Amino acid sequence: MNDGEPDKEEDWAAAAALPPSLAGVKLVDAPVLFLVVSHKAFRYELASLRRSAADPAVYSRELVVDLFRRLEFLKLVYKYHCEAEDEVIFLALDAHVQNVVSTYSLEHKSIDDNFNSVFHHLDLLMNTEEVAPQIFQELLFSLGTIQALICQHMLKEEEQVFPLLKQKFTREEQSQLVWQYICSVPIILLEDFFPWMTFYLSSDERLDVLNCIKLIIPKERLLLEVVVSWLQHKESTSSDSYNIYGKGYQILNGIFSSKDILKLYPPQIHGEPEQKFEEANGVECPIKGICLWHAALIREFDQIIEELYQIRSSNCFSNISSVVVQLKFITDVLIFYSNSLEKIFYPLLSQLATDSPSPCSQLIDDNQIEGLQRLLFHERHGTRSFVEMLCKELESLVRVFSKNLTYLESEVFPFISSNCTCEVQLWLLYTSLRVMPLGLLRCTVTWFTAQLSENHFNSILKNMKVGCSEINETFTSLLYEWVRIGSSGKSSTEKFRQNLEEMFNNKSFYLAKHIRPKAVISSELLEPNSETENRRSVAIPSSSFSIKTEEHDIIHPSGMNLHIFFSQMFKRIPPIQKNLAESDFATYETLASRPMNHILYIHRALVKDLDYLVSLSAKLAVNVGVLSEFQKRYKLLHNIYQIHSNSEDVIAFPALESKGALQNISHSYCIDHKLEAIQFGKTSRIVNEISELHDKGGNGTTLKHYQLCLKLHDSCLSMHKVLSDHISREEVEIFPLFKEFFSIEEEEKVVGHMLGRTTAEILQQMIPWLMGYLTSDEQHSIMSLWLKVTRYTKFGEWLGEWWEDMTRYNISTVEDGSRPSPSLAVDPLEVVSMYLLKDANGLERTIKASSLEDFEHSGSCNVERDTFSRGGQHGSQSQELNQYPSEVDKKRSNETNDRCHDDGERREKECQNLSHQEHPLCINQEELEATIRRVSRDSTLDSQKKSYIIQNLITSRWMVTQKMSNQVAALANDNGEIPGQSPSYQDSLKLTFGCKHYKRNCKLFAPCCKKLYSCIRCHDELTDHTVDRKAITQMMCMKCLIVQPIGPKCANPSCNGFSMARYYCTICKLFEDERQIYHCPYCNLCRVGKGLGIDYFHCMKCNACMSRSLFVHVCREKCLEDNCPICHEFIFTSNSPVKALPCGHLMHSACFQEYTCSHYICPICSKSLGDMQVYFGMLDALLAEEKMPEEYSCQIQVILCNDCEKKGNASFHWLYHKCSHCGSYNTRLL
Repeated sequence: MNDGEPDKEEDWAAAAALPPSLAGVKLVDAPVLFLVVSHKAFRYELASLRRSAADPAVYSRELVVDLFRRLEFLKLVYKYHCEAEDEVIFLALDAHVQNVVSTYSLEHKSIDDNFNSVFHHLDLLMNTEEVAPQIFQELLFSLGTIQALICQHMLKEEEQVFPLLKQKFTREEQSQLVWQYICSVPIILLEDFFPWMTFYLSSDERLDVLNCIKLIIPKERLLLEVVVSWLQHKESTSSDSYNIYGKGYQILNGIFSSKDILKLYPPQIHGEPEQKFEEANGVECPIKGICLWHAALIREFDQIIEELYQIRSSNCFSNISSVVVQLKFITDVLIFYSNSLEKIFYPLLSQLATDSPSPCSQLIDDNQIEGLQRLLFHERHGTRSFVEMLCKELESLVRVFSKNLTYLESEVFPFISSNCTCEVQLWLLYTSLRVMPLGLLRCTVTWFTAQLSENHFNSILKNMKVGCSEINETFTSLLYEWVRIGSSGKSSTEKFRQNLEEMFNNKSFYLAKHIRPKAVISSELLEPNSETENRRSVAIPSSSFSIKTEEHDIIHPSGMNLHIFFSQMFKRIPPIQKNLAESDFATYETLASRPMNHILYIHRALVKDLDYLVSLSAKLAVNVGVLSEFQKRYKLLHNIYQIHSNSEDVIAFPALESKGALQNISHSYCIDHKLEAIQFGKTSRIVNEISELHDKGGNGTTLKHYQLCLKLHDSCLSMHKVLSDHISREEVEIFPLFKEFFSIEEEEKVVGHMLGRTTAEILQQMIPWLMGYLTSDEQHSIMSLWLKVTRYTKFGEWLGEWWEDMTRYNISTVEDGSRPSPSLAVDPLEVVSMYLLKDANGLERTIKASSLEDFEHSGSCNVERDTFSRGGQHGSQSQELNQYPSEVDKKRSNETNDRCHDDGERREKECQNLSHQEHPLCINQEELEATIRRVSRDSTLDSQKKSYIIQNLITSRWMVTQKMSNQVAALANDNGEIPGQSPSYQDSLKLTFGCKHYKRNCKLFAPCCKKLYSCIRCHDELTDHTVDRKAITQMMCMKCLIVQPIGPKCANPSCNGFSMARYYCTICKLFEDERQIYHCPYCNLCRVGKGLGIDYFHCMKCNACMSRSLFVHVCREKCLEDNCPICHEFIFTSNSPVKALPCGHLMHSACFQEYTCSHYICPICSKSLGDMQVYFGMLDALLAEEKMPEEYSCQIQVILCNDCEKKGNASFHWLYHKCSHCGSYNTRLL
């Protein structure tokens, strides 16, 4: 490896480039990017770990041990990195930009939990005698998952968080943040972290980091030398990868073996080390100095208790905050000391001899510390009950740890002093200090040395001069200087407390201002009940403080290390046990009360489908037969997740952020969707490679097939975890906010907008897929919600068109308002004939019953005109469908073929008889006029009945002719001849099949007329009725002229799958070979356009497909289901473009252009059609020049403004009256 550079990685995560806002920026210009440098080290380390685990040639126990060691180091370093970001970086950013960092904190917790799976497989390998390749493979999958999670998380931070940090903070402020970050990490880990991080950097990058460190570190020479020594620390050549991980993480994790120290410094004869050291240096043995430390701790707690009693007795709580700050600090010190005893002193004690004293129980009890911390972070500090409970907790705590300290001084430390060399004792003391974070250590040294007497101070300084070969010399020098300064009187106890108090109350201090608002502690802590007593974990926010010197500040965020060392006791973020998608839906609120919860149903189905895909990918290596099933389910899942993600990004998240307090809350989830699309693309490429290999004749047993299947399974596992965690975070953070900030009606509107962007094709896939994962009650619940949201549309009708299971929900597929009236359900000829049978003179005409029965009634009068009228189902509100006005060649000649052919004497006679048969309505003009007058005078008929009979009398001759023509066509069909059975052309010169309306390669058979027409619109234009599109079941291929069942391709083998058109709709029976057309499931019609969610969306209230540019508009219920106010054509099925007015009403675009030549107000509501300020300004100028006659000049008129709908007064004028509220002249007199 040259200069620390790893091999090239194919994985996109390992080779991720910085976003443009960060690329090429030097660390000295943006110090906060120091954290991005650590991201690079994390990426390369993860990639290196995967390469090591993936090499089957080196499977051995040594490899397992090496992986275990490296992963222990990586886990600890990444955990501190995440905690430092949460406690320092994110809290600082949250003060400037709200709702950004909470998501990343949730991700940190999720990533930490996923390390458990990796170590589970490592434990299995460590506990097996022989290395199992299968377990190694499982380990590799776990590493792939953790790599995907961490790399995606870091990419998100680099895209959103760090550009904001760079933008919101100056270079000095960024330096302060990074310095806080460094001060919050234990020294013993920093000594290992810096060499490890720079190992993966190039020479230029290392120089950049060094210059950044010199800028970040306060102006203190020794401190700078210490940090630079950590950066440049190399015990051996860089090729020895073992040394870049060090041993500090082993101590912090409690896995360090004291045998190494005892080998370096073997135990001595009893009493000999102590005597020799005291004789050589003239001071006591180092371990004896720890009694001073114990005395300082007890003295500090006693002073705090005494101050609390004084506060309680005086009933003055003004000083309580200072005491609480000091108590937080000393409690942290005590906790870290307890941790040092357990991880450093006690393991060494157990290694010395079998007769060594047994370690005492825990120095401090977990439950006591928990209760104390809960009180310290409580908001109500200034109450008597708080002080009393605090005194009680402290007295109990001091009583326990004082007893343990006595045992340590009398038994444990004398034994160590007698059996360990002075070098070991110094190592123990220095290491216990190095376990502390840099910031806490500086504060602790200042506090401790300020309490020492001169003799004790000199004794400690002499011990420090002795040094320890195993401890960094520059560090001991720095520590010596801090002790000397602390005891010099520059930092007295009173000044130390003042500094702590100032840091907690200073508004410029990033961390302290967030302590109280983020505390998850309520008044129940002062009055604990059984429920709170049983809780073993508490959410404790960060506290922090800094100690000021003359040169710089060292800041210590105390809460972070508690979360790492005592993770079982302190849990800042509750673990995500089970996301809502996987929980028991019986606990949910119903969708009727919380409509947005329907997304949780979709989440559950997504998670279960991901489970199924993972199981299929595991079987693929041994059973190539599941490939087709995997491809089918994967494609379906990909499409549904893509639509779902787009709906959230475009509809749900912007709706949430429209609430002012929730801005920026969803940005990270949008980035998730983008990165998950990359993950889907990666998986798709692997699937395509397997498919291509299989198509080339692979039998599923080749090595390449096996490797690709393992790669696919790895990708599916990673994708499953990434998506599942994403879904969990959404349900924890995002969707509860809808309940808090949205009403039921607003949630229904959001659901409607999400559905309005979903195409019919996706819905046809998604609805059966989703219902398969829901119970019966859940199915009814979500279907009821969808039907409620789409109640103004024809969504229910569309479902009934294709979904057989729709009948289970007892939803009528035809709206009640669309059913034909009873009067229209009867043949008009029958109605008129029956009336003529009963004329006023009693004249009865002999009518053969069969004369009407012989006519084949098509039922065309029963067709829902709202559903299908003049081909309007293909209309669009944005453009005309008939923009291609080519005439159909030979159309008229084709229609004249609709006649009877002489195929025998019998048929000829029947045709002659039919053509001369007299119909009862075949009357002359005089009889017709007399009959109309008789109907008009008939008092037994209402006006509607009279109008209906008169209208049909006038058109009776034409209707009889049409009936006879239809009967002729029917007789021709009986003999295998269908009128119109010949091709029609849109362009006869180019022989392009179709008609003037559409380019297509087929004709439709109209069952009402028994004829073939090029399209439904051609039928409606040439006949007196409309065709029922649902009744069309046959078509004729224009290439082979064979009538066949309707479909997208010709069924005749000779046509070789000849396509009827590029677009085919099974519901509308629409074929189109040129324009882009989509079927809207809410209009239940075909529209011109690319589709819902692309260039159109469907407004559920307006029941209209609208351009995406009109997403913000004035909604009117079923506004499209109305007539144009100018030409009175029904707009819903109109072919002409439609104009949406600002008031919400509609009219044709052509009508609008003509109407606005002379009007500027809506013909329906009278509101202005646009911004009329220029026109109103002209009227102002006009009226200013007019002089009103004196008798009218003082008169006032009461007006109503049509624009603002407010009443007001205006000066008298015979034409113009200006609104005093909005300045509009669009007014009327009252």
